[in-house]
Amino acid sequence: MGQLIKLQDYISRYELDMYHYPSEFIRLKRKQWERMKHVWETGQLAPQMESRVHESWKWLEEGPSFFDKIKRIWKREKVKDVTDENEQSQEEEDFMFSIPSEPRTIEELKILFLEKLFQLQIRWASSTLTEESVIDPKYYYDAYLKYFLQRFPDTYLCMYRPVFLLKKAPVELNTILISPTTTWCVAFTQERKNNIIVGSAERFWTEIVDNVERKIVNPMISLHRTEKVVQTIYKQFSVDMPIKKVLINREGYIDYRYAPSDFDIVDRRHYEIWFMSLRQLTMPLKHTQLKAAQSLLTYCDTRYYDPLVIEEIEEADE
Repeated sequence: MGQLIKLQDYISRYELDMYHYPSEFIRLKRKQWERMKHVWETGQLAPQMESRVHESWKWLEEGPSFFDKIKRIWKREKVKDVTDENEQSQEEEDFMFSIPSEPRTIEELKILFLEKLFQLQIRWASSTLTEESVIDPKYYYDAYLKYFLQRFPDTYLCMYRPVFLLKKAPVELNTILISPTTTWCVAFTQERKNNIIVGSAERFWTEIVDNVERKIVNPMISLHRTEKVVQTIYKQFSVDMPIKKVLINREGYIDYRYAPSDFDIVDRRHYEIWFMSLRQLTMPLKHTQLKAAQSLLTYCDTRYYDPLVIEEIEEADE
């Protein structure tokens, strides 16, 4: 399951400690899966009490990073009336499983686990211990976001439609997928069954569906912009990692006879080969990969609020 290190301009826990959270996520994911599987195998997930069972999942219950500990201490001093450890830190979160019926197979259990983990990843990508971003509910149903998080290995780091602050102006870029060996700038065409995308060097391309043509914006313009931003940041931070651009149409075809050689064009004829080549990469997290991710996060725009400050303001107004 790919890791969501940045979602739009929301605050992310990975921004606090890029060298801690990726490995911590992998470790805790494995631990929680083994725990859930054991509960299922021993019959403890059987429906009870109105066919609903709640399994409490304390996320990150085994030790925050040093930076997080400092922030926690600071908050504890700031909020004198808080005595409950669970209220002092959002790092220990109750993750509730609402199971209307017992999974019949291990595959059904995996689907349930991945769905709950997907929701939790969005939480990680929109909050820290002390700050939160107001998240658009649409991301819980975003098929492309689920694609990146549920179909790639744990060692892939995803920046989903990140907003970069460039020359003091926010700029939304394409999705950036950082593997242990390569940084991928990824864009999708309008994916309609058996559609044909006719590419060119012009600003607009043509999409053909059932013999009906319509104009679409050339997706390579934004891909090129994304690559240039990544290249510039990598150069500044001395990150040595290949950068590749890929345009994907899983359901139809892309016809671009004179496509630039530095673009990977993947349609339904070549998609499975391309996809499996990425999925089968078994390398662990690499230092250069984490350095690359950290350098990009440095230039990301972040909008958030402090719940405790808001609470203090509301109390003062009462």
